[in-house]
This record gives sequence, C-alpha cells and structure tokens, in this order.
Amino acid sequence: MYHPFSVVETVKSSWDIFRKNFVTIIVYSVIAFFLLGILSLVAGFIYDPKNYWAAMVVTFVLIWLQAYTTLGLYKLIFTVIDSKYYDFEFMQVIPKAKMVVSYLVVVFIFAFLVTNLGIAVDYLDDKPNLQFAIELLAGIVGLYLALRVMFFNTFIVDDDSGPIESIKQSFQLTKGYLFKVVLILLIIILLIALPAKLSQYYPIISIFILFTYPFVNIILAVTYRKLIYSHQDVDDEINETD
Repeated sequence: MYHPFSVVETVKSSWDIFRKNFVTIIVYSVIAFFLLGILSLVAGFIYDPKNYWAAMVVTFVLIWLQAYTTLGLYKLIFTVIDSKYYDFEFMQVIPKAKMVVSYLVVVFIFAFLVTNLGIAVDYLDDKPNLQFAIELLAGIVGLYLALRVMFFNTFIVDDDSGPIESIKQSFQLTKGYLFKVVLILLIIILLIALPAKLSQYYPIISIFILFTYPFVNIILAVTYRKLIYSHQDVDDEINETD
C-alpha cells in the first residue's frame, strides 16, 4: 500500500537493509577504505608535494577512486534492495565510467563555484561588514543548495542520469519535503560527526565510522526511493523488506 514519506520509517527500513546485508556491505566498505588508504599512503612516498603537476595527478586519481567507490557503494545498496529475492553477481555493483564522469562533473561544478566565491570574498578584506554579510548569505544559500541537490548521486546510479539532469531531478525530488530532508541530514551528520569528533580523543572509535558511513548512505538511498514513491503515489516497496 502507499505510505506517505516518514523519517522514522526511512531509518527503520535502512536499518533492516543494513542488518540483513551486513557482511556484504561491510566487506565492500572495508575494501574501499583499504584501497583509498593504501593509495594515499603510497602517493605520499612517491611524489614531491612541491611538484604542482605531480600533486594534481595524485589528487585527481584519489578523487576518481573516491568517486568510483562511492558510486559502487550506491550500486551495491540498490542491488541488495532490488535483488532481495535472488542472488546477484559482483559485476552488477561496478559503476559505469559514465556514472563516474557525471559524478565528478557535478563535484567539480560546485567546487568551482565555492572556490571562486571564496576568492571574491577575499577581495573584501577592507570591508569586513560587507564581507561578513556575503559570507552569511553564501552559507545560507549553500546549505539550501546542498539540501536540494543531495540526491544527485542516487539519480546518477539508479537512473543513469547525466550531471545536469541529476541536479534537476534532485531539485524536483526534494520539492515539498525540505523539512523532512533536513531531519534526515541531521541524522546523517550526527552518525558521522559524532564518532569523528570522539575519535579525536579516543582513536579506536574511528573504526565505528566503517559502520556508520555505509549506514548513512543506505539512509540516503532509501530516502531517495521513498521520496520517489511519495511523488508518484505508488506502492512503497521498501517497506516490504521483511
């Protein structure tokens, strides 16, 4: 039956998916973290940070791998959701090159906007009041945009959307649900920021992020699917995960 979007149901459904596919999801997350960690460690030994072009190449490779593993995690999440009644193959969770490119284009678009805004604000050092006002406005607008485009990556993975198309789709998806999306975002920030902060004092807690990171991405994927169902007024299949 049709279910209106509910934050409580979303978290519950996400937990059910995480619990039932715990080993698969954790193994993927550990491998992804291991690859990123090893590559970062190796890069620190083989290139000179003062070499601009070497630094650019290493940074690009790391960003590419991070994009690849992130989209792979979403592919895995959607696969375990959609394949709950049958087995799936490893090849199903490998993201297409087009998906990685689309993801990176969106990331670079927003990085470009943030960088240039920061440069523009720096020119106002002699006008601190105006500078503060612009920074405050930019922060509010930035948070609003972050909320509206936070599902672009799910559209790239689940709908094979291009970069601009995924941004437009995310805007449409969050229309009318902004307050509930804020609640979801607060839950995600709590699950990531709290262990990250505590790990500064108790390093062993950083291991907890291996569990919270995939879980918050499951929450995002489930939120995305449930918002689609709510917009389309169709059966909420994710509630049938038992």
